[in-house]
Amino acid sequence: MTSPLEDLGYPLAFPIEESVAGLDAPEPALGQAHRARVRSLGGMQKEALVTDARTGTTWRLASDEGEYLEGDDVAPAPLAHMTTGMVSSFASEILALADERGIDVRDLEVTQDSYYTMTGSALAGTMTGGALPVDLDVTIDADADEGTLRDLVGDAVRTAPVYGLIDGVHDSTFTLVANGEEVEPDRVTRLDGPVEADPEGLFESIPRDADERQPPIVHRTGRETEPLPDGDEKYTSGAGSSLSEDQDRILHLRGTCTLRADGTKHVAVELFSPIGTVFEFVSDDPPGRGGEGRAPDPMTYVAAGIGFCFMTQMGRYADIVDADLDAYRIVQDTHVARGDAGGSGERTPARSAPVETHVFVDTGEDESFARELLDMSEQTCFLHALCRTDLDGPNANLSD
Repeated sequence: MTSPLEDLGYPLAFPIEESVAGLDAPEPALGQAHRARVRSLGGMQKEALVTDARTGTTWRLASDEGEYLEGDDVAPAPLAHMTTGMVSSFASEILALADERGIDVRDLEVTQDSYYTMTGSALAGTMTGGALPVDLDVTIDADADEGTLRDLVGDAVRTAPVYGLIDGVHDSTFTLVANGEEVEPDRVTRLDGPVEADPEGLFESIPRDADERQPPIVHRTGRETEPLPDGDEKYTSGAGSSLSEDQDRILHLRGTCTLRADGTKHVAVELFSPIGTVFEFVSDDPPGRGGEGRAPDPMTYVAAGIGFCFMTQMGRYADIVDADLDAYRIVQDTHVARGDAGGSGERTPARSAPVETHVFVDTGEDESFARELLDMSEQTCFLHALCRTDLDGPNANLSD
């Protein structure tokens, strides 16, 4: 018996023709904007269409979960997409700043360790997702002394667009539509402005004649992460371990980003808690931003990761409380701006606006459940927690 993603039979990542009507994106409020349309497919499987406002490029990405959430493990977890976007954003910024400063980088490796928490009771309404500071380990082969390279890495961390989401507090905003009728949210902040169109029909209209590239843009290695010998006591693994009603655990992912011979970036993501399958990704910056657009750019992966993670919490909460949730979709906008590392005489960090999300649910439950579902999904989403938490980081280390 195959899963919905396997039934579709398409690559885990492929570009959509720009001529498809309806694949618009918001006008950038800061510098860059991405619109992610995400829908549930069954179980823990989801697919996203992410459009870059500046280039008009749309990428289709897919997500699943491992045995820890009783998923089918045929596509990367949401946090693997986010890890890929974050580590490749930092790597891209290191290379961009090095180019601006006349530093010849021959080789680069960036390793990122990300940590999240989940505590409390789902049934009591106290379960809450959290985000902890990010650790970066950077190895550079370049024509520059150690002090120059330390300054380069430190500046790049703060000016990389994804840093805008990490720095400061950004409370996400939402609209809610249940069974075709708009519902006023309860605890979350209501997004100003009209509700965007339900994306369900758009998913049905996109062309799906994409062939797998070689090497694939997103690749399931089939290899499981080896447990860390010194893992925290709150590390978890095992079938259904993330579906328990009461939790007090830590999630730990590691993304290792290296440069490929063609100039794109290769990212391998390992899940140490809960233990999961290793997935590999390719990332490329758009033309005019250091790349050729041959794979999703860092912020496309970031936007997909946030959307996928929020959607996972919706499905997980409905499963825990045994509620009827037939289908669910979102339209999500992210706005970020690259910082200034002093080229114009002033050092400013990257910036971000609050994530804006329009939520659509098809349910046999009442409006009260729809509100509760939205509140608890935002409350337990690791990546909305990342946005609303001032992490004072990342902690960057330059290795020999």
